[in-house]
Amino acid sequence: MATTYHIRVKKEYAAAVIEDLQKMDAVELINDEEAFDIPQWQKDEVRRRIEKYKNNPGQLIDEESFFKMLDAE
Repeated sequence: MATTYHIRVKKEYAAAVIEDLQKMDAVELINDEEAFDIPQWQKDEVRRRIEKYKNNPGQLIDEESFFKMLDAE
């Protein structure tokens, strides 16, 4: 049975343990794109929006304002 976990490695020695497990074929490391299978159009849209907001930072709103707008709808 294969179970997929998403983990954040916080200590260098833990990374070494994971690498050893990989060498023993006990774990398989997958990159984020494989894990989430994000469609290319969505990646392109995120990149477009990042560029847009870099060029126009005044268009950004904070998290609290965003949720207030959602609640208002």
